[in-house]
Amino acid sequence: MKKKHILISSMLCLGLVSCFDMNQQPQGELSTSEAFSSTNEIQTYLNMFYQGSVPVSGGGSVANSAIKTQSSSNSNGIAFGDVASDNLLTSTFDSRLDGRMSVSDAVEMGDYRAIRNVNFLLQNIGRCQDQESAAFKQCLGEAYYFRAAYYFNLLKNYGGVTWVETPLDPDAGLMAMPRNTRTDLTNHILGDLDLAIENLNEQSSNATGRVHRDVARALKSEVALFAATWEKYHRAENDDFYDKELTNADAQIQDWLEQARDAAYAVISRGVWQISRLNNNPLTDYRDLFVTLDLTGNQEVLWWKQYNVAANIGNNVTYYACEGGISVSASLVDDYLTREGRPFVGQDKLDAKRTYGAELDPDVRDPRLSQTVFMPGQPMQDTRLFEWPSLDNTTAYHRNVTGYSLLKYEEFNSNSKGGLYTSEGQGETPAIQVRYADILLNYAEALAELGGEANAQAIIQALQPLRDRVGMPAVDFAREYNTDADYPFKDLDPYIQAVRRERRVEKAAENCRLTDILRWAAADELIVNKYPVGALYTGTTLEQHFADVLTPGENIQLNADGYILSASIAGRTGGWGFRVDRDYLLPIRSEMVGAGSLTGGAWEQNPKW
Repeated sequence: MKKKHILISSMLCLGLVSCFDMNQQPQGELSTSEAFSSTNEIQTYLNMFYQGSVPVSGGGSVANSAIKTQSSSNSNGIAFGDVASDNLLTSTFDSRLDGRMSVSDAVEMGDYRAIRNVNFLLQNIGRCQDQESAAFKQCLGEAYYFRAAYYFNLLKNYGGVTWVETPLDPDAGLMAMPRNTRTDLTNHILGDLDLAIENLNEQSSNATGRVHRDVARALKSEVALFAATWEKYHRAENDDFYDKELTNADAQIQDWLEQARDAAYAVISRGVWQISRLNNNPLTDYRDLFVTLDLTGNQEVLWWKQYNVAANIGNNVTYYACEGGISVSASLVDDYLTREGRPFVGQDKLDAKRTYGAELDPDVRDPRLSQTVFMPGQPMQDTRLFEWPSLDNTTAYHRNVTGYSLLKYEEFNSNSKGGLYTSEGQGETPAIQVRYADILLNYAEALAELGGEANAQAIIQALQPLRDRVGMPAVDFAREYNTDADYPFKDLDPYIQAVRRERRVEKAAENCRLTDILRWAAADELIVNKYPVGALYTGTTLEQHFADVLTPGENIQLNADGYILSASIAGRTGGWGFRVDRDYLLPIRSEMVGAGSLTGGAWEQNPKW
């Protein structure tokens, strides 16, 4: 029996943790009277939720949505997740943004497998002999945190899904449970996070490498802000994506916004975390945070994942970053303010674009721009200096497609083995899970949504550390308000516009832009019929430099105004074809819906799929 319960607490835990994924019939479960009898066993079991994938019954694993990873390819992970947005572009139209997904593209809900594992632990954790210990409470808090994180991912992707708190018995009838509403699911998630906050340790550094109370508070602020803004803006659109059963919408939205505000403020008020200023240099400190390979002790980073090439744990972020097919959009570049804190518009904007790199100059623009996008003269990882984007590269993976090359995450200072562009899997760019900037941004946005004018000074104060790091002036809502005819948020409340822009530039290429677009119901302003556009080419020094190797219409595509198009628009009558009546949620596999399905008809398909 001793050997059996040790196996139970191993990371694989395959015998006990039979998998419930809502895409197959429930399987039988084993049990022993000795499982989880000590906190050491429980901690070992919990280790599976800190990995990039979670082991499942019968062998194999599913992707772990509770952990953010850096890319092992050039199209996923933290650094490149924004390709499914208007921030980063590739040589093809993203299928979701373009409205080209179908039900056949639906994937199984792997999060339910991980949830099944958490539920098994919560069902049996009472067997532990030392339930009064701090170690036990930490374990309990971790379990609630991870279950909340998995359900949050399901909420973002599919809307309301079935909340399951216990491992299902081997009875197919129990699968025939209807989907919870968005409101019900959100409040269940927030309830789990309250339990996590209650039980997790209070920490003042990231040294343990495990989730702690402030990490749970950060996620609570994110979940509550997501739910509130989704409900508010989709309800305003009167579409099919808000909770039609919610009768007290204004009160519920207010409550979620207050929870987001209060959870974030609980972190801020501790006075423990701060915005990193590694060298006290506004021209490099922002960039340096993302290429510091060991973030232990960094007081901006609440939780992070380390890579180590020597231990064969590397990524491909640097390999695909600077000379990669992932390129920065003009939409993102243009959203950074000038160095004086004004919108970058008009003739000044056009003049700067005519000399390559001038619009990126930190003397002209918010210095976060030149620490996110390469400008001429900046160091690259293999001792070269950046000069021009690789628009003419014959290798598709390393051909820039917009004229703007991603600098953020570029390991120009790395001493790892190999690590050159010709060596895959040699990157060690860390995967930051939660940083203090996230909390400040959530707090500022919640305040803006709760009444920007009344909360103006608190918003300014919250965002001040982000501005101070890069030497930008304090937020001034009137000065920064962008009313340019082409600006998609020109009609927004100036307080909300300001915090949305600050969020975009501070979190650029951190795989959160699509979620923001979806919760703001903003695809019609930002995506629909918009073209994936890069730098101005015609009449610029960029055109002069590449005149002998690039021919418009052949190996470089331009729009009518001379801007680079990252993807061919041949045969198109419009830009991205995102369907606002359908694409805000992903499709559910056909096996899950309708009569005769695994749910016995209890689940319905998402709208218009």
